[in-house]
Amino acid sequence: MSNVRALSCTRCDYQEAPASTEYNCPRCGGVREVLFDYEVIRAHFGKETLAADRRWDVRRYLPLLPIPEGAPLTPLRVGGTPVYQAPRLAQKAGVARVWVKDEGGQPTGSFKDRASFVGVARAAHQGQKIVAAASTGNAATSLAGLAASLGLLPYIFVPATAPEAKVAQLLAYGAKVFAIEADYDTTYDLCQQAVAHFGWYNRSAAVNPYLVEGKKTCGLEIGEELGQDPPDWVSMSVGDGCSLAGTYKGLVEMFQLGLLQKIPKMLAVQAAGAAPLTRAFDAHTEEVERLEAQTIADSINVGMPRNPLKALRAVRASGGRFVNVSDDAILAAIPEVARATGVFGEPAAVTAWAGVHAAVEAGILGKNDSVLVVSTGTGLKDVKAARRATQASPTLAPTMDAVIKRVESL
Repeated sequence: MSNVRALSCTRCDYQEAPASTEYNCPRCGGVREVLFDYEVIRAHFGKETLAADRRWDVRRYLPLLPIPEGAPLTPLRVGGTPVYQAPRLAQKAGVARVWVKDEGGQPTGSFKDRASFVGVARAAHQGQKIVAAASTGNAATSLAGLAASLGLLPYIFVPATAPEAKVAQLLAYGAKVFAIEADYDTTYDLCQQAVAHFGWYNRSAAVNPYLVEGKKTCGLEIGEELGQDPPDWVSMSVGDGCSLAGTYKGLVEMFQLGLLQKIPKMLAVQAAGAAPLTRAFDAHTEEVERLEAQTIADSINVGMPRNPLKALRAVRASGGRFVNVSDDAILAAIPEVARATGVFGEPAAVTAWAGVHAAVEAGILGKNDSVLVVSTGTGLKDVKAARRATQASPTLAPTMDAVIKRVESL
């Protein structure tokens, strides 16, 4: 790949050519970063090429992605998600402006399709037939859907507690599901052992550095959509931290390429019951301790982040902050966002909005600040949580009297 210069270890800084090994650093086992040759990229990517490109999906950004020329691409439309202005949310939080970027319209309903776009292309190019992932749900369904579109077979490891809707998606896509009677962290470890034993292609963004490059397309889109009037902050929920780290990298690249006026600060939001990265950030360290995680937001229910350095460094480099929110605040955010914008998000998606409230209360965000909230997945992923967050409607007799009484009670 002429646009990729090297792979660099985030832990020991060892660099080597991209054609060497696919996954972690061969010297220390650390997670690696993809380094690009931006001089090569500038010859094929910029304002002019974007203006001439009528595709509004991640294919617009192929010069910035680590996908070999000629690699098969999913026919599904990934990316190109809308950004909505949300003045009623801004009023509720007491900030100047709010935007919501709705990832719920992705092919499998979540942000994770961005990473899987790169993963399945690389796997297919290498002739791999089986692709594997451990997930609390969204990364798994994303891999299963995009793998199916290219005729690959997904092997998926999920905790047995994964939401029913996400497991149903996996089975519909033909995934071979390994439902493990354990938490996500144990499930992840078991998947990594199986990948090493059987030689499957590893879709984990905490092992495979190329997956985070797919996630950066969110930042590339924000840079293009709001480049002339960017937000002061971008708020995202955080589990492993790969999605936030990737989005930040995309924002930085758009700034470096002259397409974004300034780099927003990153507001990283963790559930209070699953907040090891917040603890490390507040302690001014990069050493992350494993915690027993418990939150309703299954997509970020992570006690031991597998790619912590990229997330911690992204937030610090941007001048951003970490905040925690309770499960009650997450549940309250589901109908609040839906009723103010029409965007229906799952618990992890609206965690980003709950974090805006927390940041305002902590004095991190003020009345003159603007913030873009990334809603990372559709609420249809976890309908049970939405039911918990809302009041059920009563059952009525089939009479006008019953309808009239109901209207009078509203």
